[in-house]
Order: sequence, then structure tokens, then C-alpha cells
Amino acid sequence: MASYTSRQSYHGSNVLAVVMGGGQGTRLFPLTKYRAKPAVPLAGKYRIVDIPISNCINSGIRRIYVLTQFNSTSLHRHLSQTYKFDQFSAGFVEVLAAQQTLTDSSWYQGTADAVRKNLVHFMNHEWDHLLILSGDQLYRMDFRDLIAHHVDRQADITLGVVAVPKEEASHFGVLQVTEDWRIHRFVEKPRDPAVQDSLKLDPAWQARLGLKTPAEVVLASMGIYVFNRDVIKRALDNTLVDFGKEVIPAMIEQSRVYAFLHQGYWEDIGTIRAFFEANLDLTTDLPKFNFFDMTAPIFSRPRFLPASKLNSAHVDHAVVADGCIIDHSRISHSVVGMRSIIAEGCELRRVVLLGCDYYESAESIQAHEQAGIPRIGIGRNTRIENAIIDKNARIGDNVVISPAGKPPNLDHELYYIRDGIVVIPKDAVIPHGTVI
Repeated sequence: MASYTSRQSYHGSNVLAVVMGGGQGTRLFPLTKYRAKPAVPLAGKYRIVDIPISNCINSGIRRIYVLTQFNSTSLHRHLSQTYKFDQFSAGFVEVLAAQQTLTDSSWYQGTADAVRKNLVHFMNHEWDHLLILSGDQLYRMDFRDLIAHHVDRQADITLGVVAVPKEEASHFGVLQVTEDWRIHRFVEKPRDPAVQDSLKLDPAWQARLGLKTPAEVVLASMGIYVFNRDVIKRALDNTLVDFGKEVIPAMIEQSRVYAFLHQGYWEDIGTIRAFFEANLDLTTDLPKFNFFDMTAPIFSRPRFLPASKLNSAHVDHAVVADGCIIDHSRISHSVVGMRSIIAEGCELRRVVLLGCDYYESAESIQAHEQAGIPRIGIGRNTRIENAIIDKNARIGDNVVISPAGKPPNLDHELYYIRDGIVVIPKDAVIPHGTVI
């Protein structure tokens, strides 16, 4: 096995990366009604899966598999159209979809099961470390630091971890470490307050790590794992199906399992509320995640769209992607996705507009208008607040969309409410004059 004692001596060819494509994504429904979680649009022009893949590329890791299973068509299309390395490079971004075989008719049962079913395929490559990543998180990490930390401690397994408030412990795998960061205890999503108290980080550690918060915190797993080549085979030589719930707790007793603390921004955007707030944070003066950092850019598919056109529009704290046309309207604290058409007299406040896949032709617009159906985009004199509008939605004239006065969760034939946010699903039609 290669040995290196610093980030400078690390080389990406020693690492094979695996991005988990996710299951049904029920917490992100209805955005996952027609697509996998990693394929959900983000920040106006990206997909969520672009984040872990870009982190890999920026870290010199160019052999990347994406394991997919549920609603994966759009994810496959995006990956095939986006990540193409030249023929003289050993790099690839390749999809491994769940499949039935003559010897196994089951689908992926969990994260560990997904890796196990593709392990023979992975072993055909030369690598020392397997880097396993989640496909639904927003963060920037140089994995060279993670690998160097792993090698310096002669670890068998290393987990990426973050400090989160103790009150959020029930959402994560929570762990405790020794002075040299070896994990000696791991509890998956602890709900008992007494157990949460027993897992909180010592205040002296908080001060030493520079965690400037008076709140009590715990160390939570990011769902990022590094396995040595021989260790991953041993860890999966069983019937355990999930890394967090089963494999990691089992391996702590028999292997050298360490933690690597990530102190930058990190957000699990697996729920509607988290997705909504992460997008809106990008409209602030100093967003927590910086898409403008060109030392580690986030890559996506080049679409060759025209620059956006604003016709007497008033835009305040907004992200506007390529190819949009915004007429005399007011947009505030909102994300406007690609090819969005917003007619005059509209007001959008705290709206995540995912945009459109295409421009509607004049013939299509005329035919729909004759049938009383709105064109794709936002119609005239429409007011929208605290909402997510999925792709290709047709929002009519004089429409009002707001969660005010409604229950936090609701299913309707035209829309959904999740976590107090109205979600208009993909390809939805909201007739003229509708009040939501």
C-alpha cells in the first residue's frame, strides 16, 4: 500500500470514489417525484450531484462511480452530458445502476449493500482507498486533506464528521473520539436525551478546535467514508446493508476507525426545508457556500444559453441563471433558474424557481392560449412567496401562491405544502386566477 505523510505527497490515482445516488428521496418529495435526489436542480443552474463530483475533480480524484437505482433517467442524462474526460486520461464518471442478475434479483437494500453488489467491479481497478460519498449534500472539501489524515493515522476506516448542535443529534450518526481522533463510540440517530448528553463534545475540545459557539455540540457523521482496499472487503463480508446503522458500529471494535473534522460549511439538503433555505442563503450578501470560489469551481453541463434579459425589473438579493427573461416585475430574495420567463406585474419573494428545460415555441404558446392554458413560466400580475416552483410549470395570470394560513404539510391536486413551503410540481398547470 502507498504511504504518504502529507497532502502534498498524496496522489488521486490511489483513490476510487463512489457517489451514492440515493433511494426514493421521500423527504424531498415532490421534487423527487420524477427524478433521483442527486438530480434535483440547485442554485439556478446546477444539480446536487455536481457538488460531490466537483469536490472529487478539484481534489485530483478522477475515477468516480455513481450508484443509482430510483428515478435515475434524468440523473444518467445529466452525468453523460456533463462529465467527459479526454481519451488520454484515465478519468471517468460512470453510472452503475441497480440491476437484477441470474444470481441476485434484489435491488440495493442500503448504502453498504449497494457497494457490496458492485465490489467485484471496483476491484478491477488499482486503488488503495475507496472514498464513499453522499449525493445530496452541499459543501466544499479538499479530499486530499481527508486522505492524508487517514494515512497519517494508519487508519482502516475514516469518517468525515462535523460539529452540530446537540438538539440535532437525532438526525445523524453521532460519535465520540479519543485524543488522536480514533472513534470509540458510534450511535446512529440517538433520540434518548440522556444518550445525547453522554455524546456531547467536551467544552475544552470545542475551544481547542476553535468552535465559536456557546451551544452544546456533538460530532456527527457526514456520510463520507474512506476504506482501505482490504478493509472494505472484510467490512462487507456479511449481510449488513447500511454503513451508518450497521457497518461502522460493527467495525469500531475490530478495526482502526478514525474521524476527520470538516470545519467549513456543510448542509444535508435531503429535506424540502433544508433545500429551500440552502438555496435562499445563496441570495445573501455573503452566502455560507461560495459558488464564486474559482480555486475549487463547481462544474456542471455547459448549455450555451444567452445572457438573461431584465426589462425594467426590480431585482433585490437574487440569483438569476442564464437564459431568463424578466419583464417589469419585482424579485427579492429568490433564485431564478435557467430559461425562466416572468411576465410583467409579478412579485416573487423568497421563491426558488427551478426554471425550464426548453423554450416554448410561438405555436405552442398560441395553441395553449386558445385552450385557456398558461404558457410555460410565470404569468402576468402573479404574486408568489415562500414557494418552490419546479421545472416547466405553467403559472397563470393573476395567481397568488403562498403558504400563509395553511397547514405545514398538505397534499392538493395542484400543489403540495412541505415544512410550511408551497411546492408546485414539475410540469404543473396552475390556471389563471388561482389563489393558493
